[in-house]
Amino acid sequence: MPVEASAVDPVHLAEVISHATAPAFLLGAVSGFVAVLMGRMNGIVDRIRSINVIADDDTARVELRADLPRLKRRAKLVNEAIFLAVGSAICTTLLVISAFVSAFLGLRHEPGAAMMFVLALGLMGAALVALALEVRIALTEYDHQG
Repeated sequence: MPVEASAVDPVHLAEVISHATAPAFLLGAVSGFVAVLMGRMNGIVDRIRSINVIADDDTARVELRADLPRLKRRAKLVNEAIFLAVGSAICTTLLVISAFVSAFLGLRHEPGAAMMFVLALGLMGAALVALALEVRIALTEYDHQG
């Protein structure tokens, strides 16, 4: 059954709009963070590809293959961070949608929105931890060789 325009409380709708500010900033931050993560992932994948094409008889560079397990671990951590950050963005998007739907239906949105925001921040925090672990193993002597 469609909701009549007069059933929507403009004060409640204005409140929801003001409450959507923090999630909107979180979505912007997650977007930038995912872009950084994708850049790191591209660098790792490029490095793996460049090592994989080293010929067996290239004695000067064949030792670089020893770095492949570390690069694969880094790629796994960045992939986890991307997955968690996207999960945070999805949760935040659902938070904003549910808040506006609640306003249109005349329901309170605060309790559910608070739980979803905490979940979104938790996912973002986990993504940051995954990035921190990746950064910790990122630099070695192999990164400075051709």
